[in-house]
Amino acid sequence: MRTFSHRGRLALTALLAIAVVSLLGAPARADGEAKLLAPSGSLRVGIYPGSPTSMVSDAAGKPHGLSYDLGAELAKRLGVGVDYVRFQRVADIVSAIHDGQVDFTVTNATPARANEVSFSQPVLTIELGYLVPANSPIGKAEDIDKPGVKIGVTKGSTSERTLPTKFKNATIVPAESVKVAIGMFGRGEIDLYATNKPTLFEMSDQMPGAKILDGNWGAEHMAIAIPKGREDALPLLNRFVTEEQSSGALDTIQQQAGLRGATKPTRE
Repeated sequence: MRTFSHRGRLALTALLAIAVVSLLGAPARADGEAKLLAPSGSLRVGIYPGSPTSMVSDAAGKPHGLSYDLGAELAKRLGVGVDYVRFQRVADIVSAIHDGQVDFTVTNATPARANEVSFSQPVLTIELGYLVPANSPIGKAEDIDKPGVKIGVTKGSTSERTLPTKFKNATIVPAESVKVAIGMFGRGEIDLYATNKPTLFEMSDQMPGAKILDGNWGAEHMAIAIPKGREDALPLLNRFVTEEQSSGALDTIQQQAGLRGATKPTRE
């Protein structure tokens, strides 16, 4: 009996020691993760205008978006400020993260980009599609691959890299930004635009009579991107993503940004 009690006391002492270490270590770990993810003292969040996956403005002029709002939420959890760094397109943000000039964004986690940055687990899956203007003769995807058809894509995007292998007769025309692409429609420089559906919905709101073709030509798996060398923070980021999904916070962000065409994360 005395032996059992002695072991019990040892076990209790060990448990108490672990608890104390855990309690004392938690702030230290959080502080360390903050320094790792936001070494400047603020979380530098890369955004580009025109896409609800990044940043758009509501009717009152208030900004919303997946990158914009998730960046703010993560900064709050880390106990640091947030510094928004604006770019014209997502490819520029990825380059800035690779160079250590930006700490955070949400973007399509492609294998090519995974060579440049590190990704969290998927946040959302969104369909890729095509937008045509009012009175377009293109009514379905099968009408696209014809000589003389000009497909607009964002310069440096996944669409620009992927679609040339899909279409042998149509011409791929890069646009500097989504905003520029809308003007290109008006000047007849493009016949349709290919990108993720949330961006296409946002564009269609500014183009009366425009429509998104049925179906999709693939999917984007949106995830948090951080600079290489900060992988020790990925467990925290993955917990953050899971909590945002399960708490309903991610649904609220999507609604505020008017993000349409998204589904629960999937892995291919």
